[in-house]
Parts: sequence; C-alpha cells; structure tokens
Amino acid sequence: MKSRRLFAWLWLVACLWPLVSRATDVQAALDRTQVALGETVTLNLRVNGGGMAAAPDLGALSKDFAVLGTSSNTSISIINGSRSAQLTIGVALRPLHMGTLIIPPLSFAGGVTQPLQLEVVAPDPKASAAGRKDVFVDATVEPASGYVGQQLVYTERLYFAANLTNGALEDPQLAGVDVHRLGDEINYQAERGGRRYNVIERRYALMPQREGHLEIPPVAFQGDMVDMNDPDAFFGSATPVSASSPAVSIDVRPAPAQAARTAWLPARELTLSLDGGPASGDLRVGQALNVVMSVQATGLPYEALPALSLPTLDGATVYPDKPVNGTRVDGQWLVGRRQQGFAIVPSRAGTLTIPETTLTWWNVVTDRMEVARIPAQSFHVLPAIGAAAVTPAQVSAAPAPVTNTVPSTASPSVRVAAPGIPWRWLALGSLALWVISVAAWFGWRRRGARVAAPPAGKEPGTTSPSQLRAAFLAAERSDDTARQAAALLAWARSERPALQNLGELSRALASAPQCEAIAALQRQHYAGQHQSGLGEQLAAAFRDGFAWRPQDGEPNPSPLPPLYPFKLHH
Repeated sequence: MKSRRLFAWLWLVACLWPLVSRATDVQAALDRTQVALGETVTLNLRVNGGGMAAAPDLGALSKDFAVLGTSSNTSISIINGSRSAQLTIGVALRPLHMGTLIIPPLSFAGGVTQPLQLEVVAPDPKASAAGRKDVFVDATVEPASGYVGQQLVYTERLYFAANLTNGALEDPQLAGVDVHRLGDEINYQAERGGRRYNVIERRYALMPQREGHLEIPPVAFQGDMVDMNDPDAFFGSATPVSASSPAVSIDVRPAPAQAARTAWLPARELTLSLDGGPASGDLRVGQALNVVMSVQATGLPYEALPALSLPTLDGATVYPDKPVNGTRVDGQWLVGRRQQGFAIVPSRAGTLTIPETTLTWWNVVTDRMEVARIPAQSFHVLPAIGAAAVTPAQVSAAPAPVTNTVPSTASPSVRVAAPGIPWRWLALGSLALWVISVAAWFGWRRRGARVAAPPAGKEPGTTSPSQLRAAFLAAERSDDTARQAAALLAWARSERPALQNLGELSRALASAPQCEAIAALQRQHYAGQHQSGLGEQLAAAFRDGFAWRPQDGEPNPSPLPPLYPFKLHH
C-alpha cells in the first residue's frame, strides 16, 4: 500500500513539474519605455518551450490602455543538436492618458510576469504640420550633447498613412562618428495632427570620435505609394514618394582635464570583478589556481574597454587564457564585456598575494570620475604533495653544513656492515647496482622517445583546454622531455585537432620564439643535446597561448594597432 501511494505521489509530481518549471521562463517586455499620447506600444509576453498557451486575461489593463489586438509567434532553434522553442504573444496597446502607467503582473502560461512601467508624454506640437503629409521622416538624438567616445542614441522614424508597396530608408552617415545599429526595427502606430500613421522606428548608437559641433545630415526615404481608391491600383500602378528627415546637431565635448591622466572610459555604468579561487583558501606549490577577471560597461562596446591583465606575482607564475569578448544590446544601450582567465601557478610555499586592481572611468550620468576596484586577495600556499614542509623560520635557523667532519654517532637510516663481510665485496655490489640502475634509466628514456606524442586519434586524458594547459605547465617544470612533448602536443590538439606531431605544430605557428622552443625540445628529446633552461624557455614562449598562422578561409590578422590602446592601471 505504501509503495502504491508513493508511486501516485511521484506520478503527480511528474505531471505538475513541467508547469512549475515553465513558470520561471515567463517574461514580459515593452518594445518602448516612453511614448507620446496617441501612439501605440507593443507588450510582448514570452515563454520558453513553445507549445500552446492561451492569451492572458487583459482586463487589468483597461483602466489605462485600449487593447487593439493580439498576435502570436513561435520560434524554433536547434543548436548542437539541442532543440529549443519560444512562444511570443504580442499585445498592441494605446495609452489613454499621460503620466507613468504601470502594467500589472499578468498570469500567463502557468507563470506570472513582472510589472512594467511606461512613460506617456504629451505629443510634440511641431508634428502637427507634418501630420498633413502622407509620408514623412523624423529624426532625434539623445542626449543632444556628450563627450568624445560617449554613446548617443540616434532615432529615425518613418511615418506613413498611405499604402507603400516598397521603399528604402537610409542609415545615418557622419564623418568622425562610429555608428552601430541597435536591435531590430520597431513597428507601431502614432497620431500626428489628428491623423493616424503607421511608424517604423530604427535606433543607432553614435560614438563621436572628435570634439566640436557636428551635424548629422538628413536621412532620405524612397518608395512607391498605392492609392487603394484608384481602380488602376490593382494593375500595378504606383506613385513614387520620397521624404527626408531634418538635420540633427550634436555638441561633442573633450574629455575633462581631471581624466586626462587615465584611460578615457565614458560609460553609464562599469563593473570590474575577479572570480575563482579555492574553497578552503589554501593552495599547493605547482597546482594551478584558475581565476577569471571581467569588466563590463554600459554605453561602450567591448573594443573601447582595456585588455585585462594581472601584475607579476611574487612567488607565482601567471599564464593568461584566451579572452572572451563581446557586445550586446540592452534596450537603447550597448553593453561591452571583456573576460580574461588566468592560471596562477605558485612556485614556493608561504603567502601568495594578488594585489589590488583599479580601473578609473567617467560616469556620464553623474558627470564625475569613479574608480572600479578589485580588493587584494591573499592565499596560503602549502608545499607540493610529497615535499617536505620547511618554513622560512626553519631555513634561517638551520646550521650551515660542516665539511671534513665525522659524526660521533651513526644516523638511524644508515646500516653498519656486518663484520664478517669484507668492504671490497660491498663496493663491488654497490657498483653493480649502479650499473643496473643506469641501464634501466637508458631503457626508459628510449621507450619514452617512442611514445612522446600520443596517436592522432586518441583523446587526451584531460578534456578542457584549461586542464591541458595546466598539465603542460606542470610538465615544463620537470626534466622529462617526453612528458613535455606529449603535454604540449595534447594542448595544441585541443585547438587544432589535425596536428600529428611537433613538426606540424611548429609549421602551424607564426611566432619565432615558439618555433625555437619546439626545436630545442626536439633536439634534447630525440638527439640527446642537453640544453639548460629548456623548461623556462617553453614556459616563456607559450605563456600567452599559441600564435597560430591563419588557416585556409581565415582572414589575416590586421597589422594596425587597436583603436583604443588603453591600459589597465594597478
């Protein structure tokens, strides 16, 4: 009986779990957060998983909005064999009065959406004259002034009350200003001069690169209009129509004097962080500590952000990983992000300190300079596993070695020869053991040379590039060239799987120091030509990863310096 009751509970949970988990995927968003009275706005309700979902009860909106209609759309994507679907229901709304209007939480697809806020302002009195036209274009920039490198938002709107069969709307063009498109077009309705228009809105991020008074030229629209009251309209007869926006002026100020000594980063918001570290706070000599440094700025693309780095650490070596960079659009603002991973390998026991890192930036919202900060972090480094734990105090207190002396008593680890065995036989036995050990060592070296590189089709023991790099860092500190060659080739295959041997790896690299380090490794490994400092040479050559030559179909790296050569200040 108990087992049947337990099975019934499990069956009920299995049936209800999709509804519970799906509730967390429900989202609501407005296509605009500020509109003029008489314009329409679209409320988009989204739920992951697709399927069928009924439109929510919109009665709570009748106090502040007129509901004009709804539409639904399902999008399906397949990434790496994983299928995902998203259902979107769009609700067209027209505000009934001005002010700050609240869209309350709505029950949708088993979940509840978050409340939203919409600002409704008075219509532009200058738009009444344009309201007599069938088609016209408007353009604005916000804010109307800013600093060099600060993001401004340029918005162009195409208003049309007629039926357009086709048309093309220009993008803004201005010398000395970088232009980035912000998201997709927005479609809605608006009232101008007592006449209702369909509106297509586009937004652009403007990044002025020089100071002074700049004027954005008009943008033009060219298209064909059809009068549905004309009987010839059904036979393809159309009238060409054109319109252009007014020119827009912006005033660009130079960077303030107090920010001239630092990297110029005009942003609305900026964060700097360092994540990672052992849970216990303790490290071991030779074991890598993996940390990730990130910087994110609202109002700047990632290209404007400085490259991330760590300073030289006392008692450890820092190996940077490949950076992860990108820019996304959040509403009307660009959000740039740089992320850099580091492997920190302690070289001695004691205390390892990562000093404080700071980044100075300019807050364009408050119009003042601010400093993003990562506090200093300290870790306790334990000796390597199997190594004797010797503290600095013990090292300083240890007596200096004494030569040409004989201890009065034998050490407990030394065995005294039996008086019945002559010392000559003991010496011959020791020599024989030494010869056997040398022969075994040479045999092990020859066998290691044959298995230096794993077969091309064999997967390495470690799976991620960071683990393979950590294995190489551990191998380069040893004198085992077979281990060094195998670890280096396994790490390279994580990025170029087709590599067969060290020769192919050397030919695929564009860095002369890396090719020289591989040649030195091959000479010592295969020809027995010993070279002192080989491990240090390998570590220095590959500390920043592999400098690959472009493969077929890949563009050559640009010889030009970066557009924003900013440096991070420590």
